[in-house]
Amino acid sequence: MGFLRIFLISCFIVLVSCEGKSDNRLTIAVASNMQYAISEITSEFEKTTGIECDLIIGSSGKLTSQIMEGAPYDIFLSADMKYPNLLFKEGKTIDSPRVYGYGHLVLYALEENDSIQLSSLNKTEVRHIALANPKNAPYGKAAIEVLENYELLDSLKGKLVYGESISQTNQFLQTEAAQMGFTAKASALKMSDSGKGNWVELDPNTYTPIAQGLVLLKHNDRIRQSAEEFYSFIFSEEAQDILQNYGYSMDE
Repeated sequence: MGFLRIFLISCFIVLVSCEGKSDNRLTIAVASNMQYAISEITSEFEKTTGIECDLIIGSSGKLTSQIMEGAPYDIFLSADMKYPNLLFKEGKTIDSPRVYGYGHLVLYALEENDSIQLSSLNKTEVRHIALANPKNAPYGKAAIEVLENYELLDSLKGKLVYGESISQTNQFLQTEAAQMGFTAKASALKMSDSGKGNWVELDPNTYTPIAQGLVLLKHNDRIRQSAEEFYSFIFSEEAQDILQNYGYSMDE
């Protein structure tokens, strides 16, 4: 009942926020790792087309659950292909999902004098290690795979703290609730803009490639054309350049 109540309240907020808006305004569900890149992309999209966008940021798993329950989203940008494929199989999407970019996992620490390497995770001064919940967030799943590949998971289990999404994981890192942690390269690039924080990109061969998928949702046929314009814009040279600037690649 608690989850249902929270969900209904969330939907109510979205619906109320949409009152009085233009008919072609889009509501876009976006995985947390994309929160910085998507803000820039939608800004350029709005300038180009005049179509306004509302962003709903969360973990891919939580957003998928909301979509399955009927949340009024028009487009979904996931952190993986698993959830878009699930929605496609359940008949919630207009077409099959398409990869819009590949994400990369990094190990991050706020302290500038930290030596960022996996062996540092075993240090006694590293009391907490942040990562996104692997049950809902693909980057959290990738982090677990890295720890398993380096045979570190068992020894570090007691230090792991889980954020509901990459956004909450980043909060743990920025407030030093965790001394080190795993996050998206896109997040690390943004967080280090202030000159604080060190990070190292992890070997992509130690985790399953993070192919991020986009789908158009069966929500509002009246704005289908606007949704299709956004879909096309994501694959435009302009949007792809923005994604690359935030650390995403177009190939594995």
